[in-house]
Amino acid sequence: MNSKHLHIISFDVPSPADYGGVIDVFYKIKALHAKGIKIHLHCFEYGRAEASILENICEKVIYYKRKMNKTNLFNSLPFVVVTRSSEKLMENLLQDQYPILFEGLHCCYHLNDVRLNNRLTIVRTHNIEHDYYKNLEKVEKSFFRKIYFRREAKKLESFESILNKATYVAAISREDAKQLSGRYKNVHHITAFHPNEQVKIKEGKGSFCLYHGNLEVGENNEAALYLVNEVFSKIKTPFIIAGKKPSPELIAIVANYAHIQLKGNISTKEIDDLISNAHINILPTFQATGIKLKLLAALFNGRYCIVNSAMVANTGLEGLCSIKDSSEEMIKEIINLFEKPFNMQEKQKRELILFENFSNATTVKKLITLI
Repeated sequence: MNSKHLHIISFDVPSPADYGGVIDVFYKIKALHAKGIKIHLHCFEYGRAEASILENICEKVIYYKRKMNKTNLFNSLPFVVVTRSSEKLMENLLQDQYPILFEGLHCCYHLNDVRLNNRLTIVRTHNIEHDYYKNLEKVEKSFFRKIYFRREAKKLESFESILNKATYVAAISREDAKQLSGRYKNVHHITAFHPNEQVKIKEGKGSFCLYHGNLEVGENNEAALYLVNEVFSKIKTPFIIAGKKPSPELIAIVANYAHIQLKGNISTKEIDDLISNAHINILPTFQATGIKLKLLAALFNGRYCIVNSAMVANTGLEGLCSIKDSSEEMIKEIINLFEKPFNMQEKQKRELILFENFSNATTVKKLITLI
């Protein structure tokens, strides 16, 4: 590797690291920086401020305005891709021969540019994007956004073949790696980077159960509504739902129950405190793509964790969670676990599995071997 320099093209400004995708980018940069890699970071900016903290862990940080013009909706390329194109970015990449890491299919507009033909290129895939968008369409209430997600899914499915141009594909989950390996060569499983460096679980009992997630995302809103309607409303155990931008529908339904609280738009620190103070973190998903960083947060910092099969299938985390697929099973397990102090021997089991397969120190070594 040429003087240990690396270009990273990020789909968004990765600080503050307060939602799934940017958490992976930010802690990846941090881990690479700690290993002496000099990062040249290129960020597409569309609403998040420039972040001075990035200057401390990168050689250089350059921002590009994302082209959010509505006419891009009619382009044959996916909107999420065509809005992240920049000739200025290409000029900056061509100033040297350093390897380039594209964060997600979203950033791959320039991947097939002939001027990059001799460069080492890695694409980090955060999801099987067309599957992710198909699922967003399923849970979307707005007719126009439904159409947008459907069209975007089709475009992403066809655009995905650009991965043939990459030297390597770094898939975030085992399942994604397996699926992509059937279509492309040089696919590697490089799991998610995250803020957790040690397993910190409080002894004893918590006094509530928690569901947390970015509630603005259709999938998380659907999971929260499902939990209120099918699980939380059926028993009197105290429940908290926490996350960004809860929907009017969720706010209205929670208001009917005295034992369910909704904490919207709270800080990352407050969410972390809730995770560690909860007796049970409850995390179902209806979207089995990528790996859920909120699950890692719950396993590193929380006590009991109840999930459904889709949340843990083929992740290597199955043995650390209580897997319940029906609302009846979840209710039974909540009643059962709520009376039990957390068994601290379980903490040792988590440490073994999480440090071996999900620590940033292990993951960054795998990434560095590619570059």
